[in-house]
Formats: sequence, C-alpha cells, structure tokens
Amino acid sequence: MDADHALSHEEALHTSWNNDHAPELRIESGETVTFECLNDSGPGITPETDAEELAETEFIGHHLTGPVAVDGAEPGDVLQIDIQEVEHDDWGYTLIRSGDRGKGLLPEEFPDPYLYHWDLDDDVAPFEAGIEIPIAPFPGVVGLAPAANGDHSTGPPRRVGGNMDIKHLTAGSTVYLPVEVADALFSIGDGHAAQGDGEVCVSAIETPTTITARITLRTDLDIDGPQFETTGPFTPSGRDEPMYATTGIRDDLMDATKDAVLAMIDHLQERWGLTREEAYVLCSVAADLKINEVVDRPNWVVSAYLAESLFEEA
Repeated sequence: MDADHALSHEEALHTSWNNDHAPELRIESGETVTFECLNDSGPGITPETDAEELAETEFIGHHLTGPVAVDGAEPGDVLQIDIQEVEHDDWGYTLIRSGDRGKGLLPEEFPDPYLYHWDLDDDVAPFEAGIEIPIAPFPGVVGLAPAANGDHSTGPPRRVGGNMDIKHLTAGSTVYLPVEVADALFSIGDGHAAQGDGEVCVSAIETPTTITARITLRTDLDIDGPQFETTGPFTPSGRDEPMYATTGIRDDLMDATKDAVLAMIDHLQERWGLTREEAYVLCSVAADLKINEVVDRPNWVVSAYLAESLFEEA
C-alpha cells in the first residue's frame, strides 16, 4: 500500500516510553505512514531460538517503531489512527516464561520455559493434533508518549494506549488516543498474527509486521482513555459459530479467570491429547475470556471460549 512516509525499525527503534525520545519522523495531520516493526523481543528471539536459551533472554521492552511527531498536536487533543493494512512475517512464536519470572496468568503452574514456533505461510497457522489457528494480524502496541517524565516500561497499558493487546485492532480499525505531550509522539509495534482475548501466557503468535496507518489530529474530541472502532473478527471464522467454554466462579475476578483457563487446559489435555504447555499456548493464542456477570455478589463468573472450528481438521 502506498503511503506518504515509511519508517523502519532500523532507523526508529525504542524499547521504552519517554517523552524525551526525539521524533524520528514529523508528519502533518492526515498523512499515512508505513511502519516496519520487529517482533516484541526484537533480535532476542529468532526462528533458531530454542526453549533452553530463554532463561538467558531478557525482555528489555517491546521493540517499537517511532516515535512520530504530529504537527500541531497538543495536550488535550486526540490522535485518530486508522489502521489500513497489517502484513505479517512467515514465522512467529509463542513463549511461556519460566514460572519464577512471574509472567502470564499462571506462572505458578508452569515452572519451566517453553517456546513454540509457528509457520505463518498461509491464512491459518498449523498447530498440534491437526488444530489450525486462523490468522488475523494486528499491532499489540499502539500508543503515545506519556506526560510523566523519564523512562517507562512498555509492558503496562496506559491512558495514552501502549500495550493494550486488543486483538480487534486489525486492518480497517480506528483507534483514538488522548494526547498528553506536544507533538503526540506516536509509536507502534508488537505484531501478533493471532491472539485470544486475555493473551494468558503473556504471549500471542508474536511476529514481525509491516503496518500502514493514517494519523489524524482531532481537536474536536475529548476522551479520557483509548477508544476504538472495529469490525473484528470477533470469532475465528468472522461469524457466529459453535464454541466450547469452561467457567470459573469465585469472589475474585482474577481467581475466577485462572479457574476458567485451568479448566480449559484440562479439557484440551483430556480431549485432544495436548501437553500442558501446548494447551496453555493454545489458550493464549485462541481462547477468548469473557466476564459473564459481575452483579450476583459474592461470586463472579468468567468463562474461556474456544471455537470448535479450530478442530475441524483434527
């Protein structure tokens, strides 16, 4: 896709949020930019990396392309990002960090690191036991520089966006972000070929991406946090389809979430013969967490949904 500008990770790479990062590109409102982005770990994980090397691989922050300065942007304005195209690489990975790092939803259940490599040549990513994951690429990180000075981790999402991991920010979606600093300082990256709502093992199908977006300054809007418009897909097939779900019922939403995912892991082991690590990976890249209700005190209900169509070839 033709764009007004192109920005490569080779010339515009950063691994932290900082309003002191010098802009690598300056644009006018309404212009389009094509961003070449590394995977979230950058050169730290390649197709040749194996699980034994993960213990020595430190996550220093998402490898983001940017920042881009938008002429005229001031605190209180809103940046509109129209995601026009997302192209993924032919390779991706999903990892489980060792439990002692405390990452993901269930670190206490998975003490050892685990790494799964994906072939992304087609519209689906083949998995174990004949399972196929439909590909719907999107950027996990879409954000602006925060007002607070100094370096800030790219891990937590913020009022200005960042690592939101919203899987519906696919091509055709529009994101609105509140501006906190002059020039807005927009960055993007952390490409995902597929992800379940929750990204429970703290990793989706991570892949390098090329993303084209139109960036527009909106002085007529006033929002307190990220908002977006999207057409999905909301299910793997893009239409309503049969699901299998497991539930967690607790007086704490996080505990209920853990129970729902643990039940799905058990189901995948028993029904499809996956290892425990494979089942956790599948939950992270394809299972959608939903809060079913939060009004019947003292307990709340969370369910993990998995599309039955993933198993049609199994």
